[in-house]
Amino acid sequence: MIALEDDRPRLLLVDDEPTNLQVLRHILQADYRLLFATDGARAIEIAQRQRPALILLDIMMPQLDGYAVCRALKADASTAPIPVLFVTALNNCEDEARGLNEGAVDYITKPVSAAVVRARIRTHLSLVRVDELRETRLQIVQRLGRAAEYKDNETGMHVIRMSHYAYCLALAAGCHRAWAEDLLNAAPMHDVGKIGVPDAVLGKPGPLDAQEWEVMRRHPAMGAEIIGQHPSGLLQMAYSIALAHHEKWDGSGYPHQLAGEAITLEARIVAIADVFDALTTRRPYKEAWTVEDSMAHIQAQSGQHFDPRLVALFVPLLPQLLEIRQRWADD
Repeated sequence: MIALEDDRPRLLLVDDEPTNLQVLRHILQADYRLLFATDGARAIEIAQRQRPALILLDIMMPQLDGYAVCRALKADASTAPIPVLFVTALNNCEDEARGLNEGAVDYITKPVSAAVVRARIRTHLSLVRVDELRETRLQIVQRLGRAAEYKDNETGMHVIRMSHYAYCLALAAGCHRAWAEDLLNAAPMHDVGKIGVPDAVLGKPGPLDAQEWEVMRRHPAMGAEIIGQHPSGLLQMAYSIALAHHEKWDGSGYPHQLAGEAITLEARIVAIADVFDALTTRRPYKEAWTVEDSMAHIQAQSGQHFDPRLVALFVPLLPQLLEIRQRWADD
């Protein structure tokens, strides 16, 4: 019979009083794998070596108290992400505030309630899982964006530059910073549909003929199909951008000839950022335009290709755009 690996979350319990550790062991041993430390230095050593999912930490300990231990854990990149819950007899507001300021995510006072301890641990482990899922999803989005860019631009710098251009424009348009950050992370997926475009079309050193252009025009729909529809969040924004970033304000774009505010805001922002970077970058079919000529083209297309309100906000951003362009220049 094959022995199954114990996949329960691992917790580190830290207290200089063995009796307190026994209380916590009794509460938690059925649901978690437990590690124990009776001093601060040992707690730091175990945390660095074992990487527990969560740490329950006493404050009043000799030599290295809980505050010092928490500071040390948060100063180390390998242990900083581990949630720390203070479990202590110190029960005034000043102590709790200090504990949270040191980096702890929660503060439980002794004598502990078994139900409270279990509930707080479940909550913080759930938050860790949510963060891990978001980080994994973000990495997948970024890597798919790079995969598409390797088909079309081997340096991959285009997606970085245009994403930062889009982020700056979103903030200038008054968008919430969290929304702008989602845009920054979703924008690299704008051309993921180019994975389905033949290399002979993508890399052609000259204008596309009518048949080739028809193939190229399919990439927004292919990108949307690759990403799929989602009810909300980063992937829904990526889907919207992939599908609509070639629509035009006057309705002459593709694939659905949407016009004006029927085009999502994120797609309208990315359209400007994408074209500005494409114009200022050398491509197989053209040389790079000057920044001045590129900006003049953006302004000339206000109300035709681009949302005029966004164009008016984009032009004053030129100093920031040039900094981004220099920071992530093509090799």
